[in-house]
Amino acid sequence: MMESRQGIEDERAKRHSGQSGFTLVELMVVIAIIAMLASIVGVNVLGALGDADRATAQAQIRTFSTALVSYKIQFNKFPGKLNELVQNSKNRNFLDSKTVPMDPWGNPYTYKSQGRNFTITSYGADGTPGGVDDDADISSDDLADE
Repeated sequence: MMESRQGIEDERAKRHSGQSGFTLVELMVVIAIIAMLASIVGVNVLGALGDADRATAQAQIRTFSTALVSYKIQFNKFPGKLNELVQNSKNRNFLDSKTVPMDPWGNPYTYKSQGRNFTITSYGADGTPGGVDDDADISSDDLADE
């Protein structure tokens, strides 16, 4: 009786020994699929970050434009520099911060006042005039057309 019981256990062990786990080929296929999905997601996420930076710059330029109009109402002229929106002779702050923020790429905005008009520009990711895609300039003149 002992021998037959041992034989049954040996038979069970043989049946289960080759069936559990994954083969190396199966693991490599799964890793390759995960790598492809990660690269697709990565490209889309990086594109969305660039779009978010551009949208942030546009929103900040609109905020500056509103603050400049408020400044003009208070002082009957546009300021000579953007910094005057937070530091001026009447100690009035026209922005929600104590300093003029940088653009999303860490560069200062440029500001030019010509009599009754003004232009605020971010030079994009490269910080220099011109460019395309993330390096393209964002100007208050362009936003006025939207």
